[in-house]
Amino acid sequence: MLDRVLSPRRARQFQRLIRNGKITLLCLFLTVIVLRGNLGAGKFGTPEKDLDEIRETFSYIRRRSEPRRVLEEAENVQKSSSASDSMEKGSNNYAEFDIRKILKDEDDGIEEFKRDLSQPYSLGPKISDWDQQRGEWLKNNPNFPNFIAPNKPRVLLVTGSSPKPCENPVGDHYLLKSIKNKIDYCRLHGIEIFYNMALLDAEMAGFWAKLPLIRKLLLSHPEVEFLWWMDSDAMFTDMVFEVPWERYKDHNFVMHGWNEMVYDQKNWIGLNTGSFLLRNCQWSLDILDTWAPMGPKGKIREEAGKLLTRELKDRPVFEADDQSAMVYILATQKDKWGGKVYLENAYYLHGYWGILVDRYEEMIENYHPGLGDHRWPLVTHFVGCKPCGKFGDYPVERCLKQMDRAFNMGDNQILQMYGFTHKTLASRRVKRTRNETSNPLEVQDEHGLLHPPFKAVKVSSS
Repeated sequence: MLDRVLSPRRARQFQRLIRNGKITLLCLFLTVIVLRGNLGAGKFGTPEKDLDEIRETFSYIRRRSEPRRVLEEAENVQKSSSASDSMEKGSNNYAEFDIRKILKDEDDGIEEFKRDLSQPYSLGPKISDWDQQRGEWLKNNPNFPNFIAPNKPRVLLVTGSSPKPCENPVGDHYLLKSIKNKIDYCRLHGIEIFYNMALLDAEMAGFWAKLPLIRKLLLSHPEVEFLWWMDSDAMFTDMVFEVPWERYKDHNFVMHGWNEMVYDQKNWIGLNTGSFLLRNCQWSLDILDTWAPMGPKGKIREEAGKLLTRELKDRPVFEADDQSAMVYILATQKDKWGGKVYLENAYYLHGYWGILVDRYEEMIENYHPGLGDHRWPLVTHFVGCKPCGKFGDYPVERCLKQMDRAFNMGDNQILQMYGFTHKTLASRRVKRTRNETSNPLEVQDEHGLLHPPFKAVKVSSS
């Protein structure tokens, strides 16, 4: 019939179109069957139900893909904005970060107090009646006695370091060891501790930074009888030794030193100011006022350094330092100050590390803690090592190695209370020295540090 209406060529095209249409309809029918079986009702459901279930299925798929889409978008946003805000967010790698970015001193528009340069330097307003002021305060505040037991003064140990990180990568680690060591000793001996990281007077930087701090603490803590200054590069190596406070009942200033070297020879190393005791009294304020004028940096300190080099035995040429200045004051004004100064050498209030550290094993073999002297030094002071600086006066490896040994020397006396010790003085690792027991209170404390008599004193809280 088609051949009669259409030409043979047209008829064949139309027949081909009909066959393709049939195939398309068959494929569509099979597709619907498959969808009904997997997505729709599939089991004699209505078309409306099929449509609802298909909508629900695609909604579920969309919900599952949403978190991934959000994460991908967030990642893309982060990547696109990383270039613009790199200065704000920066890298997660601490080793790559330039610490100077956050250590810049901000100019907040506040001018520092400027002293009158035409006037001699002073630590503060002149005080002449501190003993009376302090005595009245102690009388009105009986809960804060300056003696916490007979012959047991209230003591504040003061130390500190620069407000900036050390100039070498390991310096701060050794400062941490040093303060941990001091905290251990103070905890055992009922001593309070103050750690300072602020430069209170820019003119008194370096050797002299301790003086403004010491004066401020004396005046702010009238309950403290003795302030114990200790440099950051000094460590306690005898945790048992108790300072003989009764010995100093008639003295106000205690330093490690020798009378003949200071008063007779005027030797600039006749005493050491890296570890000393200073009583809280008017006399101490007066000697601080006498001590400080050589300290301001610049021309004053340089000229004072020339004077000290000229007047003191064997002193090298360099700017004025607090130790040389104190030797000079005592040697030239002995009548005024010498009667209240105690130069201690019966034990090591300061012990020069160069003559001590190589003998630690000998000390451990032959002696015991609690002696405080050359047999087992109270303090080992690493003069000249300068672990926080770029350069020291001695080889870095030797200094750091011996500082580790000194720390472990003191730390072993702490660890022994709990049944441990360092494997060697050079090792960070520890080993067990006794077995655990079901009666721990019966374990003997070798050095008597768990509950020492000087710790049994009740220390009033401030």
